[in-house]
Amino acid sequence: MTLTTHVFGTDAPGAPHVLAIHGLTGHGRRWESLAADHLTDLRVIAPDLLGHGYSPWVPPWSLEDHVASLVDVVDQYIPVVARPFVVVGHSFGGAVAVRLAHRLGSESVCGLVLLDPAQGLDPAMALRVATDSLEHWDYPDAAAAKSAKRAEGWADIPEMLLDKEIDDHLTDSAPGRVGWRVSAPAAATAWSEMARDAVVPPPGLPTTVVVADRVDPPFVRPAFLEVCATERHDSVEIVHADCEHMVPFLAPELTARAIRSMVDRG
Repeated sequence: MTLTTHVFGTDAPGAPHVLAIHGLTGHGRRWESLAADHLTDLRVIAPDLLGHGYSPWVPPWSLEDHVASLVDVVDQYIPVVARPFVVVGHSFGGAVAVRLAHRLGSESVCGLVLLDPAQGLDPAMALRVATDSLEHWDYPDAAAAKSAKRAEGWADIPEMLLDKEIDDHLTDSAPGRVGWRVSAPAAATAWSEMARDAVVPPPGLPTTVVVADRVDPPFVRPAFLEVCATERHDSVEIVHADCEHMVPFLAPELTARAIRSMVDRG
C-alpha cells in the first residue's frame, strides 16, 4: 500500500538520502525539526507507517507488511543514483529498520542508525502496555492529550515541539473526544510484533545503536546488546544517551551526528 511520505531537507542533485522511520503512534513529520535544525544538506524521506498518520489504516500490520510498504517508498522516493542510503529508525521504527536492511541488502542500505529500538520485548509487559493504551486511547480535549504526553516520556521535550505534535497529529475521535491520528488495532498489533524475537543488523553493515538510559524497563534488551557486542562487534557501535525514550527530540545533536557519520561512511 502507498504510504503518505514527507520529504525534508535539500533538493540539491546528488544530495545524500536518509530514510527516517518513526516509532509507534508517531508520524513522519516528527523528523521535520531534526532535518531543519541539523540535516539541511541531506534529503530526509519520512513516511507515515501503516496505520499511522495519513497512510492507509487497513490491515495487515505485521513487521513484514511495514517492510514491504517501505520498499515501495524506497522505489518511489530514492533514485538509484542516491543508493546506497542510510536508514534511521526510532523505537518500533528501529525494529522495522533492521528488517528492511535485511530485505534490501548492502546495495541499497549503507548504514543503520537505531534510536532506542524496541524489539524482543517481554510479552507480559507488551500485553500490559497494549491493554492500558487501548483503555486510555483518547482524551476529552487537547490539554488532556498534552498532559498525557508529558507523563509518557515527553516531560523534557521543548514546549514548541509538543505543541507541534498536537497541531500535526491530534484529531477528533469519538464525539467530544480527541485522539492521535493512529489506528488503535494497528497500535495493539505493534506491541505484539515488538514481543517477537529481536533481529540483529546484517553482518558487516555499519550500525549505531543508541540506548536511552532513562527508560525502565529498557526497550533495548540486554540480549540484543550482547549479540551486537559479540557477533557484530566489528560493525555495530553502541552509544548511550542520558535521556528518556524520545531520542530524536531529546538528543537531536547526538542523533544528527550518528546519521551524518553513517552518511559520510557510506
